[in-house]
Amino acid sequence: MVAGVLLAAVAAKGTQHSAAGASGARAATGAARAMPLNNTRGTKPGLAPITSGKDRAAAVALIRKLRVKGSGPKTGYARTRFGENWADTADGVPYAGNGCSTRNDLLARDGRNVRYRQGSPCVVTMMTLKDPYTGRTIRWRKQRADLVQVDHVVPMSYSWRMGAAHWPMAKRLRIANDPLNLLPVYGPANEAKGGSGPASWLPPNRKIRCAYVTRFAQVALKYHLPVTRADKATMLAQCR
Repeated sequence: MVAGVLLAAVAAKGTQHSAAGASGARAATGAARAMPLNNTRGTKPGLAPITSGKDRAAAVALIRKLRVKGSGPKTGYARTRFGENWADTADGVPYAGNGCSTRNDLLARDGRNVRYRQGSPCVVTMMTLKDPYTGRTIRWRKQRADLVQVDHVVPMSYSWRMGAAHWPMAKRLRIANDPLNLLPVYGPANEAKGGSGPASWLPPNRKIRCAYVTRFAQVALKYHLPVTRADKATMLAQCR
């Protein structure tokens, strides 16, 4: 996709989410982006830069808590090892069991001017997204679904190599659907990232890099995942 090319905004009367089954994802729609240090559950929208010296020091302190180990093999990894795509059945994570798929919950959380399929309380068909990874504004509609993809901040294949291969399915289902680990972003940026850790890939938008690695650290610490030595060094460097 050539930089600067955006989908045209389309006026629509899409049905807003009904009160029945509503969650924090819908309540947050249109709110300002949140800095990760103030968003430990992942229910606030987007990813705001970490700019002050005090906050950057707090981010460094958080990253220092990460354990390090060598990366294991990818042998046996498959997306299905983390359960059904965007399952609403993960225990113990926000939005689970609200009747909407995880992907739609995240589009609703981070999008502005969100519209829903006629008669549906869940299916997002149109929105505007400020992509944290590239800084571009994307006017998205469902006909071009892949233009916005929901990124796993700590990729599933990375989790697998760093220990998730030995987890029970329920824990893998949680990390795959935990909003703390999920960000709607510009699709080609997500595809460029793949299963990389921070030493191999960082967001093109330099202003967001400290926030990105802080979010990466939050997820890793929550799920007791180590990171590689190179990844930890790269993460620390972004917030100093």
